[in-house]
Amino acid sequence: MVAARITVNGKETRISPAAPHTTVLEFLRERGLTGTKEGCAEGECGACSVLVARPGVDRPTDWVAVNACLVPVAALDGQEVVTAEGLATTGESGTPAVLHPVQEEMAVRGGSQCGYCTPGFVCSMASEYYRPDRCAHAGPADGTGSEHGPNGFDLHALSGNLCRCTGYRPIRDAAFAVGMPTEDDPLAQRRDQSPPEPAATAYTQDDSTFLRPATLTDAVRLLRERPDAVVVAGSTDWGVEVNIRSRRANCVVAVDRLPELRTLHVGADHIEIGGAQTLTEIERRLDGAVPLLAQLFPQFASRLIRNSATLGGNLGTGSPIGDSPPVLLALEASLVLADADGEREVPLCDYFTGYRQSVRRPGELIRAVRVPLPLSPVTAFHKIAKRRFDDISSVAVAFALDIEDGTVRKARIGLGGVAATPIRAFAAEAALEGEPWTERTVEAAAGVLRAEGTPMDDHRASAGYRSAMLGQSLLKLYARTTEAVPS
Repeated sequence: MVAARITVNGKETRISPAAPHTTVLEFLRERGLTGTKEGCAEGECGACSVLVARPGVDRPTDWVAVNACLVPVAALDGQEVVTAEGLATTGESGTPAVLHPVQEEMAVRGGSQCGYCTPGFVCSMASEYYRPDRCAHAGPADGTGSEHGPNGFDLHALSGNLCRCTGYRPIRDAAFAVGMPTEDDPLAQRRDQSPPEPAATAYTQDDSTFLRPATLTDAVRLLRERPDAVVVAGSTDWGVEVNIRSRRANCVVAVDRLPELRTLHVGADHIEIGGAQTLTEIERRLDGAVPLLAQLFPQFASRLIRNSATLGGNLGTGSPIGDSPPVLLALEASLVLADADGEREVPLCDYFTGYRQSVRRPGELIRAVRVPLPLSPVTAFHKIAKRRFDDISSVAVAFALDIEDGTVRKARIGLGGVAATPIRAFAAEAALEGEPWTERTVEAAAGVLRAEGTPMDDHRASAGYRSAMLGQSLLKLYARTTEAVPS
């Protein structure tokens, strides 16, 4: 086995002697690349953002911004990383370096004050700067009233970066001012070359091991042999456990690059989404083909998290406040579970059995999520949280309805944050199906919906508030579907 290595700003270096739980953030700072900062150690502030070369959606390679505080450096064995220091062009002997265009705009437009968060903003901005289809989404010429600038820059790219000094307007101005990459830009040229192939990794240090099997067959065989192993994909959940709770594992198995878990297939009767596709990849590859998922993605954490997080990981944790389960429940999704004995398909509504518990057996992986076709035409995802973006839900509600000739023929409602598990609102569904889509029907069903689940009081919301929001969400959907269309 070749020694684990990582390429940082064009220079290859050995990962050893870093411990397997060492994050990319720690690894970089220990080597003098201190532009990468630790702010929260939870993936919420973006001060640690770096660029990673990943398989592209529209081109061979995409430069993807990720939270370096969450990713174990062993997970980037054989991969390429660029930090804020690596964006600037090194000058000739005796001459200063030339700033990257996003660095230049941040400087001249006052986008940096204390500078702590600036390198992370710069890396997130650079990821969006190099997005191939950016120019196709231009906003208003004056850059106001839209989350897309006149240059196509999507401000959601910065939703995971926090700043306490500038008030954000200078940062937005810088983002909306950057042009398009020039033909001689080396990072732009790099997009036309294939990214590094995932390295089959077996890295052991300090009695701990990080493993990346090459195939699904290898992975499930390994999990049978090592039932104690922690399975990670984007590491957006496990990374928090390592940083905040000082969790350590004797063995970590990475499944994020398994080819069998990175498929996306649209068939005649269902859509199959690989369990290790990142949310950003799913969003861009589906391109709105599943409207309910399209509503979910901008509200799921931040772009930095979505660049690493997977549906398999979000479902695998079994969290009752995960944002994807309510949507997938409303879509009547099922999970394809794989182990060394083969595969089985389980409806998502039968998957959760208790708080962070499921029917998934030891050694099983979520290979794929299947969404049946055709899709219901009336859909909505309502996330009630203290912040518009990058926040944990107090309540999440997803609707998928078939309404024909003014009658509800089919209703599917998924709920999160109101019970020990994500749940289907079966009673509210029954109160709607077969009834006319009228205010009277909806008000009666809203009363039923308020009683679904077992909401509790906590620091995010009271039980009474959660119940009220359940009913209000159905009334909001009704108002949206019946409001007058302007002539």
